[in-house]
Amino acid sequence: MAKRPRQQARTGAPKGPKGVAIYHDMKVYENFERCAQRIFECVRMAQQQSPGAPRTLFLDIQGHRNSVGGYDDALELMKEFGMGYLLQFLTELSTPLIRVRNNGRQRDDLPEELRIVYPDDGSEYGYDATRLGLRPRENFPADRRSKPTLKAITAYLGMDEPACLVCWRTPVERAHVVPEKLGGSLDVRNFALLCHAHHAEAPDVADAESFWAWVDYAELRDSPDKWRDAPEQLQEWLRERGVRVDPPQREEQSFFSAVKRELKSLYGWSDAEFGSVAWEDLMEEFHAVLDSATGRHFAVDKKVSTYAWAYDVARRRVAGEEGPGRGVAARLPTP
Repeated sequence: MAKRPRQQARTGAPKGPKGVAIYHDMKVYENFERCAQRIFECVRMAQQQSPGAPRTLFLDIQGHRNSVGGYDDALELMKEFGMGYLLQFLTELSTPLIRVRNNGRQRDDLPEELRIVYPDDGSEYGYDATRLGLRPRENFPADRRSKPTLKAITAYLGMDEPACLVCWRTPVERAHVVPEKLGGSLDVRNFALLCHAHHAEAPDVADAESFWAWVDYAELRDSPDKWRDAPEQLQEWLRERGVRVDPPQREEQSFFSAVKRELKSLYGWSDAEFGSVAWEDLMEEFHAVLDSATGRHFAVDKKVSTYAWAYDVARRRVAGEEGPGRGVAARLPTP
């Protein structure tokens, strides 16, 4: 009789929920906010779909390195956000720097949304629209006099082979994040890899994070293009799993209709904001931004991405606003 309970415990007792592995690769074009929000949504989805299951987050980092090989803004993501806030909702967190277990019990009361606010200590985050200054990602660029090699840029971006960051196509070109004429350096961190078509589309502006935000936006917008040359069997497999494979039919648009679409999609403008803007004041600021903080590339007089950025900065200048935060998780919500 003594053996019966042990046998039941081994073969008949219900098993606990299986663990959930969550993986996110922080791309070089993701900044703190975009990456933190995406990780948060993945953890929230795992909590909803498998409540009580142990969760392990595996975080990789592409780029985001400083001149001595350490991490720059990604360090804040790993420490302040990952270890300082999100770990309480995980069983384990694995990053390129450290793997750590939650010493307490994994919490299952993750908030509905993540709200990131910034310390009121005079620190500067994002693009200061009131000053139109240069905003590079690298605070202390290497003193280079020539462009880095394609191999060096590929290695910095964390890629095995050079390919366009937007559509994965080749051949690629070395694209300045901030153009040299606007104060951009020849540091490897001031370069991206883009195909000719996306290089010609990318914004020529004095704000590195806005360039990377555009790459992130274009990568999502043009994601079906990645699978255009894939075998039909792979395309069908992706369709069955809800992956967009077929490029959407895009209607021909006027230049300013395309700018308006980008202002809505990338910068979050609402129809109400279009209607409430004092256009005479806006246009005066727009031309000031265009002259002071944008450039021309490929001899293109007008670029949708450059104009959209200039309009957004001009709107914030008219409103007396500074740019959105670049991302320090100094204050995170307490559930």
